[in-house]
Amino acid sequence: MSYGHPQQRQPGWNPGRSPQGRPQQGYGGPPPGGRPPAGGPPVPPRRRRGRGRRIALTVLLVIVALFAGMAIYLETGLNRAEVLQDYEGRPAAGEGTNWLIVGSDSREGLSAEDQAALTTGDAAGRRTDTIMLLHIPDNSTRPTLVSLLRDSDVPIPGHGRNKLNAAYAFGGPALLAQTVERVSGLRLDHYAEVGLGGFAGVVDAVGGIEMCLPEPIKDPLAGIDLQAGCQELDGPNALGYVRTRVGPRADLDRVIRQREFVSALTAKVSSFGTLINPFRVLPLIGAVPDALTVDSGDHVWHLPSLGLAMSADDLLTTTVPFSGSRRVNGQDVIAWDKEKALRLFEALRTDAEVPADVIVGPPA
Repeated sequence: MSYGHPQQRQPGWNPGRSPQGRPQQGYGGPPPGGRPPAGGPPVPPRRRRGRGRRIALTVLLVIVALFAGMAIYLETGLNRAEVLQDYEGRPAAGEGTNWLIVGSDSREGLSAEDQAALTTGDAAGRRTDTIMLLHIPDNSTRPTLVSLLRDSDVPIPGHGRNKLNAAYAFGGPALLAQTVERVSGLRLDHYAEVGLGGFAGVVDAVGGIEMCLPEPIKDPLAGIDLQAGCQELDGPNALGYVRTRVGPRADLDRVIRQREFVSALTAKVSSFGTLINPFRVLPLIGAVPDALTVDSGDHVWHLPSLGLAMSADDLLTTTVPFSGSRRVNGQDVIAWDKEKALRLFEALRTDAEVPADVIVGPPA
């Protein structure tokens, strides 16, 4: 049985077109991906999609190989030292992860011309201008960056009481790390040290760091003459900025500047814009091995967590609470507020919130 009348074939009749020659839906025409009718436009071959996927995969593999090569270069090029050593009475591990971050004023590796350009002075030996403790919690509490004033009056193993930075002069980073562990009760997990020349090189490699100064800073000893306002600091100016003691509170003002600058530098080094820019990342990779010294147990894969914590929006910054200064053996030293300092370190050890009354300086 048939329904309706069969369509009559006429000369030139095309099942895909109406009698007037217009395309007609539902009738004829080549199936998707099939061969086009004679005289019609060619259908692009499907294999072009496959070619595009292969090109994208190749580009991805090249990028992965490039980053892997950079990681291998950094891993093999990092300077390492036996810093975090076991000793009798060493504190047990607590919660979270602790980094000791040190800025060394060693002139090793700097020529006379480099020292003049960076206004480092001609002091001999190894000392440290910057000592900071970074605590990265395992829970949702804020990461905390604590400045340890270099003139803090502390007991140094085998050397009696002295300024904290004297531990570095007496026994290098290993004795400094042991001193910090003993006075804080915190076990250190990682160590990072940046030297004078290396610091300036890293700053220049990323194209400088923008800082906003509330007032001008002029210090011939640090080689800087900076105007108030936001400006980009190059390597030599950045080095002078973090080293100068100009200001009504001297060292306290300096450690605040140091924390702000190190956080800004870390944020730019680890930023997406730096990592995808070959004119930034390649000089940076070349500068880092000369700038950074880590513990023998540290590896390149430990650095991302350091960068993320230092550049975190909720990073809490403070200084070890102190009660004032006093004169000891002809030197001005900083006396810690022992009760508040102990509560600060206990909060870090247990991944607890840092009590508001032990925070020194403007919190981040």
